[in-house]
Amino acid sequence: MAIPFFKEMRIGGYLLKQKLLGRKRYPLVLMLEPLFRCNLACVGCGKIDYPDAILNRRMTAQECWDAAEECGAPMVAIPGGEPLIHKEIGEIVRGLVARKKFVSLCTNALLLEKKLDLFEPSPYLFFSVHLDGLKDHHDKAVSQKGVFDRAVSAIKAAKARGFTVNVNATIFDGHPAEEIAKFLDFTTELGVGVSMSPGYAYERAPDQEHFLNRTKTKKLFRDVFALGKGKKWNFMHSGLFLDFLAGNQSYECTPWGMPARNIFGWQKPCYLLGEGYAKTFKELMETTDWDSYGTGRYEKCANCMAHCGYEPTAATAALHNPLKAMWVALRGVRTSGPMAPEIDLSKQRPAQYIFSEQVQKKLSEIRRDEAAAAAAKQQEKASTAA
Repeated sequence: MAIPFFKEMRIGGYLLKQKLLGRKRYPLVLMLEPLFRCNLACVGCGKIDYPDAILNRRMTAQECWDAAEECGAPMVAIPGGEPLIHKEIGEIVRGLVARKKFVSLCTNALLLEKKLDLFEPSPYLFFSVHLDGLKDHHDKAVSQKGVFDRAVSAIKAAKARGFTVNVNATIFDGHPAEEIAKFLDFTTELGVGVSMSPGYAYERAPDQEHFLNRTKTKKLFRDVFALGKGKKWNFMHSGLFLDFLAGNQSYECTPWGMPARNIFGWQKPCYLLGEGYAKTFKELMETTDWDSYGTGRYEKCANCMAHCGYEPTAATAALHNPLKAMWVALRGVRTSGPMAPEIDLSKQRPAQYIFSEQVQKKLSEIRRDEAAAAAAKQQEKASTAA
């Protein structure tokens, strides 16, 4: 569970400061999506199902820097879409690093070798390469052959240039524990850290058959961790989050821990679940009905155990109970015995489906802005002609 010490100390100091200030809700990681466009179409992804008018939109570098300053989180993760498609991605990352933000640039690595010259190695910059398993499994998950080999080649090239590289894996139903363990062995051989999270059941994802429920998630991760006893897998997670995945901790989601900013604005209530948008981070924190979301409260959250909701919970738990966190780190994840009580789902409110409404609203804004820009250009031409 080797999180870099420098990064760990900085984030730990930030958490302690929030506790001393008595803040109930604060961000840990900004999930910054400067675009939705991607060069892959993964069957489990719900982030790319937008009309071209929206997929063609980009956040500017200044908007990205402003979001980081406004949010104040010590770490910025840049998912997408595929961030390396963004023409200003080098400038965006340089600006965030200059602001002493830890930057995790998430990429499928198809463009990584070509784009390495845009970046400079820094203790604040990490490439997080998407690998969902070994070659056959990953290429199937991303619906394109050869992606695994290109990603591994890019990882090696980035490491040779002095960059820190991790991999991130989304785990779905039907992925055998033995195969996941072999994949983790491979990441050790490759010399990279690894983060894992059960896939969130995006309502718009093409494949709806392979999302894990919470019971399956816990059993699968117990089986994986049991196979890892005595091995030195380099997880980029806190011990308590891994213990939670194995069913040993009963946590509630912390949706504000990893707030999301994208071309629509600040996404309510979290990175995975879009139920409206706020114009500012302050508005997001003050107007979101946080108590109406989470497992046991909302149907769409019923099976979620994803890192963006529960890693912040685990981080807070470690701050409040450091001896427990230390014990889990020393003992390792328990893989047998009774599991922590599951959250009651009997009183959760039914799901609301507002994606189409949000898309239409954004399309209307785009058309309005384009019409205004065209009118202004026409007026400028007329003035010049006169």
